[in-house]
Amino acid sequence: MPEDARVLTVGVIGCGHWGPNHIRVFSEHDRSEVKMAADLNASRLDRVSRRFPGVRTTTDYRDLLGDQTIDAVVIATPTKTHGAITREALEAGKHVLVEKPLCDSTEEARRLTALAAATGRVLMVGHVFLFNNGIMKLRQAIARGELGRILYADAVRTNLGPVRGDVNALYDLGTHDISIFNYLMDATPVAVSAQGSCISQTTIEDVCFATLKYPDGTLGHIHVSWLNPRKVRTLTVVGQQKMALWDDVDPSDTLRLYDKGLDEPPYYDSFGEFQFLLRNADVHLPKIDRVEPLVNQANAFLDTVLDSAPCRSGGREAEAVVAVLEAATRSLQMGGATCPVSAPHLGEPVCADAGAVTLAGATPVYGPPGTTPRRPVAYSVPPDRNSADAPSPIEETCKPE
Repeated sequence: MPEDARVLTVGVIGCGHWGPNHIRVFSEHDRSEVKMAADLNASRLDRVSRRFPGVRTTTDYRDLLGDQTIDAVVIATPTKTHGAITREALEAGKHVLVEKPLCDSTEEARRLTALAAATGRVLMVGHVFLFNNGIMKLRQAIARGELGRILYADAVRTNLGPVRGDVNALYDLGTHDISIFNYLMDATPVAVSAQGSCISQTTIEDVCFATLKYPDGTLGHIHVSWLNPRKVRTLTVVGQQKMALWDDVDPSDTLRLYDKGLDEPPYYDSFGEFQFLLRNADVHLPKIDRVEPLVNQANAFLDTVLDSAPCRSGGREAEAVVAVLEAATRSLQMGGATCPVSAPHLGEPVCADAGAVTLAGATPVYGPPGTTPRRPVAYSVPPDRNSADAPSPIEETCKPE
């Protein structure tokens, strides 16, 4: 069906956990129609046929790619297959929405991004928490300067299972928090250190801790685990003016903004009189509309394909996430060594629709006055925090022994 009809025909590849959810969301949308679903497992296809009788099924995803009436595909297959299927889909002329992460190497991510540009197709990656209304509301507060300079962020994502056998907890769960950090700060880390423990399996980490260092020195810390007695999805962002707590498990108070922090007195007569004052004021609970993030993500994908809207989670953003995962994997292999992130467009904003973010110690450098929306095109970092003349301990640390 032609795009100017304002309805996108969709095929879904992979009908395990997320595939049926994508079929549901796009089937219920008035701007899309799901025509076909593919999976190697016949019993999964039987369930799809019973639930969505109008959707044709196949055990060969290439049948879907060869169908000229299908405009776009959703890829919800195991992580290791994302790159190859995405490439085939783009070469077949399909717009692509692929589950996170895009692939498992930065080089492949760059090739896929370039292929999407060359074919004129949309490549969007399912970093679904970028479409969570609580995270979007927090992003707006940061962009307005309500929190002041961002000093650090801390994310916890734990539960008892499900344990995966194809990727570790950092790839499975930490990918969400890496994409959230990059989105909130509109930047890509320059370095990462990570440690993990293989508990239920001999070669796959069930629990991981990672620290991301952003260009201005701001730190982001991530704790992910499949082996935890309690489901936790929290994010704490500490700014110079205010602090924020996002709790995705709490349906009533998803986002809290705390007017708390440290205030420096305007002057002091002696060092002995100098002290920071704790500020403990009001707590604000912004109104958060309870909309399923997967619905928001589908809306964004349709807007990008049909209306050429900016893509919040496109190939470029996905490249940055894969680059962090790649560096974190090297760090895990080296026992927690700090490893540089070989990210594309390092130092530039990574989110297509993001506003300006004030990071600790960084001065935003804006584009031309006519730029819409007007946001920083880079950050000028104070020399004493990131001097080009200073030796790089990162490069020296992240080397095999």
